[in-house]
Amino acid sequence: MLSRKSLRVRFDGDGLCKMSFMGFNKRGRAGRHKAKAAPPEETFEEAAFLKALCDNQKPISIKMMDGDVMQGYLEYYDKNMVRLTRDGAPNLFIFKHEIMYISEDGSPKRNQA
Repeated sequence: MLSRKSLRVRFDGDGLCKMSFMGFNKRGRAGRHKAKAAPPEETFEEAAFLKALCDNQKPISIKMMDGDVMQGYLEYYDKNMVRLTRDGAPNLFIFKHEIMYISEDGSPKRNQA
């Protein structure tokens, strides 16, 4: 058993067999390919998405970490919270760390008065 090297066997055009040792990189893979970089954890698109929701006044659904779903219109947001304006119910200030996700509803825009 070879620990850090592997045997490479090649056949040339004359039918001869050529053997050579091939080293492995630190991850145990042969070759000189660089590993792909991991995708970024933060894309910095959150602010643009929330601004578009505020500007367009589109109806949204907010799913909370505890499973509750709230519907309304995004009226304000900052670093730590969002304000959800609801028709016929109290407005809510919701901390972002309590939100699982925000999705747009298929309903038409809110009527601006």
